[in-house]
Amino acid sequence: MAKKRKWWSSLLVVSLVGVLFTGCSTNNTASSPTNAPAATAAPAESTAPDATEAPAADAPVDGGTLVTSTFSDIVNLNPLLINDTSSGDVAQFVFAKLYNLDREGNVQAEDWSLAAELPEISEDGLTYTVKLKDTPKWSDGQPITADDVIYTIETGKNPETGSPLISQYDKVKTVEKIDDHTVKFTLSQIYAPFLYALVQEIVPAHILKDVKPTEIQTNAYGTDPAKTVTSGPWKWTAWKQGESHTLDADPNYWGTVKPHIAQIVYKIYADQNTEVQAIMKGDTDHISAIPVTQVEAVKADGDIDIIQKPGAQYEYVMFNFDGKNFPDNYGLFAGQKTRQAIAHALNRQGMVDNILKGVGALMNAPFLPDTWADPGEAAVNYDYNAETAKKLLAEDGWVADPKDGILVKDGHRFSFELQYNAGNSRREQVAAVIQQNLKDVGIEVTPKAIDFAAWIDQNVTPGKFQALLLAWSLNTPDPDAESIFSSKYFPPAGQNSGWYKNEKLDQLWVDGYSTVDQAERKEIYKEVGKEISTDLPYVFLYQYGQAIGTGPRVHWAEEDAPEPSLGYGQFFHAIKWWVTD
Repeated sequence: MAKKRKWWSSLLVVSLVGVLFTGCSTNNTASSPTNAPAATAAPAESTAPDATEAPAADAPVDGGTLVTSTFSDIVNLNPLLINDTSSGDVAQFVFAKLYNLDREGNVQAEDWSLAAELPEISEDGLTYTVKLKDTPKWSDGQPITADDVIYTIETGKNPETGSPLISQYDKVKTVEKIDDHTVKFTLSQIYAPFLYALVQEIVPAHILKDVKPTEIQTNAYGTDPAKTVTSGPWKWTAWKQGESHTLDADPNYWGTVKPHIAQIVYKIYADQNTEVQAIMKGDTDHISAIPVTQVEAVKADGDIDIIQKPGAQYEYVMFNFDGKNFPDNYGLFAGQKTRQAIAHALNRQGMVDNILKGVGALMNAPFLPDTWADPGEAAVNYDYNAETAKKLLAEDGWVADPKDGILVKDGHRFSFELQYNAGNSRREQVAAVIQQNLKDVGIEVTPKAIDFAAWIDQNVTPGKFQALLLAWSLNTPDPDAESIFSSKYFPPAGQNSGWYKNEKLDQLWVDGYSTVDQAERKEIYKEVGKEISTDLPYVFLYQYGQAIGTGPRVHWAEEDAPEPSLGYGQFFHAIKWWVTD
């Protein structure tokens, strides 16, 4: 999974106005709440009716159950805390957003959006006025109003909450209630991605207003279906931890477009291989990330539709710059030449060719290839060259131990743990390549696979690791990545979990979003690409795509098909899908 810029994804969406760990990942800073139930049972009446017979092959029918799957459980469904793909997957079915994205990544007020129309933006770009529909209701029957929007933004930007939303709302100077269905946002400065920041789920003020910000992380809202009031087409009715989630269509859903599918079961499998076997056997209907090594086998099945193209995610190796994570507080990655040596030592193209089977593109900066912010040749490209790596390591003071060849500096062995999420077959292979590549230049790596939800919660979000193999899933098209690379956003209130600090980059991110002129922004991000690829808080590996597989029971109109280029695009327009038996 990956992380989302705003979310870490177990498979790992692009504005940093929203990033998730993919593969999986999250920006959650709290440990699993002690009051979360081990499992909740779906009420008897939640059993989904069988799908009705379709009057025509291409006509939607109502009823039936869609079974979808993943290999990592959620962390928390509270929209204030979502920072991983699995949580985001489930949340999109049960929570309405202010705005949604169309297939091209444009912000729209859809039928299922809370906003009635696109915001009115002042001439100076500092004020956004949002008009809400007067029909939306929470699943407990209470109306969704301006109070809910204000509570969400104010709580998300409060550092005491520890929300990944802080980086997209801390430029909001004031958020005012004009009337019950009108909200006025006033920014403290130009913030180019702010329209994308409004593509956001809202939480119920009447449920959470009396919860202290410091207690949001451990509150049952988001971890107990019975206590999680929602606003989307489906309600969250059961969670059997590590096994499945049950979502039932809300009979009182407020939208004029109603969901055809009566029930969604979100299954959690042990790993990707088991998940692939499940869809081939018909035990699940929809899988969001078929490993590239198994795509041909799944295609040969004949009954499974596959959509495959580059996605809005990239994989990376993250260094931790906080000495407390190393013996004797000796940070192994402090030297810039050391980090550059590691980049040269890794056979990134070999990973793309042999593990991704060519379905990927090398990256040298946090901007997707062929997008307007791609810095191209301005970013430093690190070729696979072990001799160059050895030379840089020697220049940085590392000397081989004659006993075993492992490098030593100031009495410290160059030996570290590389964490990644268990169950991800791609990452398991990449970790093995990294281990061998670095052994070839005298660095000892111990790969360690950890259950995704626990890993994100206990290691990634609080920044307690030595190095990570993970991915970002970019959930809006804006290139701003301040939330994950600026020293303003260290844990627990930010996504810079590697504790990286570069004052020049800190300012460049601000420069990049302080103008709406795309040509100016492009030049700034070119400078960002040059600086970040030289200093290397990450070794950027590659952009990759997820192969989406769907079984024969699932149907959609062409305009509602999954869209891999979008974060969460694997369920694009799922409200219009239907199933047949």
